[in-house]
This record gives sequence, C-alpha cells and structure tokens, in this order.
Amino acid sequence: MDFSFSDDQLSIKEAIEKICEPFDEHYWLKRDNEGGFPHELHRALADGGWLGICIPTEYGGSGLGMTEATIMMQAISESGAGMSGASAVHMNIFGLNPVVQFATEEQKQRMLPPLIAGKEKSCFAVTEPNTGLNTTQLKVKAERRGDHYLLSGTKVWISTAQVADKMLILARTTPLEECTSHTDGLSLFYTDLDRRYVTAREIPKMGRKAVDSNELFIDGLKVPVEDLIGQEGMGFKYIMHGMNAERILIAAEAVGLGKVALRRATNYAKERVVFNRPIGQNQAIQHPLAVNWMELEAANLVVYQAATLFDQGKPCGAQANAAKYLAGEAGFNACQQAVMTHGGFGYAKEYHVERYLREVLIARIAPVSPQLVMCYIAERVLGLPKSY
Repeated sequence: MDFSFSDDQLSIKEAIEKICEPFDEHYWLKRDNEGGFPHELHRALADGGWLGICIPTEYGGSGLGMTEATIMMQAISESGAGMSGASAVHMNIFGLNPVVQFATEEQKQRMLPPLIAGKEKSCFAVTEPNTGLNTTQLKVKAERRGDHYLLSGTKVWISTAQVADKMLILARTTPLEECTSHTDGLSLFYTDLDRRYVTAREIPKMGRKAVDSNELFIDGLKVPVEDLIGQEGMGFKYIMHGMNAERILIAAEAVGLGKVALRRATNYAKERVVFNRPIGQNQAIQHPLAVNWMELEAANLVVYQAATLFDQGKPCGAQANAAKYLAGEAGFNACQQAVMTHGGFGYAKEYHVERYLREVLIARIAPVSPQLVMCYIAERVLGLPKSY
C-alpha cells in the first residue's frame, strides 16, 4: 500500500499552484465583496489545458484519472481560492462524465472540445424546488415534438447559469405514473442555454459570491433530438455515473479549504502576542489546531482511497460518501477554529478566514446532506433497513 504521489502527480499540484499564485487573497476578497465570475482563473486554467483533465485526449482533454483531478481541485481550493475558485471549474471535471460515457461520437466531438478550450461554459441543471435530493420525482417536462423536445419547468441551485452557454439538464420525458420503475422516465440533454426561453434568477447567498447560484425558469425551450444523451428515459442512470466523482471532488475541495484555514490560523497564533507571549504557546490554542490537522489528514486519506477505487473501476460509493462527510466536517471544524483563533479579527473580512467559514458550509450541504450520507452507510454498508 503506497500513500505517496508519483512525480507526475506532484507536478500537477505544482503547476496548479503556480497558476493560482497570481490570484491571491486580495483578488478573492474583491470577488467576495463585489461578485463577478472569476473569468481570469477560468481562462488561465483553460490555457494551461487543465479544464479537460479527466476527458479523453481525442477530444482535447488530458485523459487523466480521478486521482489527478482530485489533486488539482484540492490545490485550487488550498491556494486560498476556496469554493469560489473550485466551483468556477468544478463542472468541467465531473459534470460531463455522462457525455463521455454515453454520448455518440458525433456528440462528443461537438460538445467536449469547446468546453475544454474554455470557449464555452456549462452548468448542471438537476435540482428542483420541490424535490430536493429526491431526484426521481423531478417534474421539469421534455415533450417530444418531431425533431425536437420542448422543455418547461423550474430548476434551482444551478451554479454558473449567469455565465453558462450550455447546460446538462435532466428532464421528465415520461410521466412518473406511467413508469414501471421510479428511476425510469427521466432523460438527459446537453443543450444551449437559450435565454429567450430560460430565465436565470440569481439567488443571494451567504458565501461564494463569485460563482452565481440560480433558479431557472424554463418556458418552451426547444431542444434538438441531437442533444439527447443516450436513450430516452435512461437519464437518471446516466447521471449516477457522475455522483461518486462529484462527492470525491467536493471532499477534496473541503480538505483544501480546511488546510488553508489551518495554515492562516497557525501563522496568526505564532505572530499574535497577548500577555507578552504568542497565543500559540497556549495549549487552549494549540490543541484545537492539532485536532484540526489530524481530522483533515484522516479525511484526506479517505478522499484519495475513494479516488483510487474510482480510477480502478471498483465500487467506491461508500468511500466517496464517507469522504464527502468526513471532509465536510473536518473542513468546517478547521475553518471555524481559524476564526476563533483570530478572535475578533477572525470576524473581519481582511483576515479572510470568515470567508472560508462561509464557503466551507457548501461542502457540508451539497451535493448530499450529512444525514443522507449516514443513511447510505447505514443501509449499504451496515445492512440496516431503509429509514425513509
């Protein structure tokens, strides 16, 4: 069992750190105060060829694995970009996996290269206001009309819809009452986000102001049949292929954010002098930070175990969910302790740790709640009866 990275993997971390270096804490403080998508970071990563890290080389990608993508996303977050930086490119890493796996060759050649080159941006439109995580109950309708579908309905918490050109959207093509299985009747499309028929209303939120979250109102969006991914009615099964990847990447980003918060807290504890001694000399300051380090390291091991299993094509649902849970909690604990270590200054934006705390909550909430992760482990690993 080897817990070390290869030279090539270490070079990925170094390359991403170098790209992120110009986007320092002042850049992200400005984005947090003023909003505005971090187009400059997106462009820099595109120019470096990183947006298609997991997409096969024949479509312009790097053809690397989930482990390498995990290294990349953790490095972006740990640079101080946090979820604002990671979320700007997150969709490129996991979102189009259903296209890679199930699209036709023509679709792959048409859909993937512009995304990798940074010429197009995409969003992932699944969640709806009244269904939450109960994806099989989605109600956005896609009605076949000859050579196209007409889509209507509402989606919510759709990231980057203000800047996206395309969207990967899950819609119901067969009424639920006509389906033999609750997972049937949903179809997946990768299509233009045509703003004549789609209104993206941004949701004001507590963190990650640089990357918009939206409610989408879709009214008669015309989607060509050529934009249907795979078979009609199989969309739910297709998106499941990206769920473990998303959990692993979110976990890596949470660990990265926890690490930069811990680093800032540790440096502050060394420098801040109260009662003629650095506060880091006090065990009441030392011990919580030591616990944060241990929690982050332990969570990170599960993150990379999940990524390794994913790359090997082995079952990794339990590990991906556990990684997401453990990293979300460890990242939150580290960010909260960073604020507390700074005392009153931790509440001030200029010290940055309060932004980390606001942003790390994303990793606890999305893409699946801690409670549902525990349900998954209880049922799928421990064999306990389903509770919901």
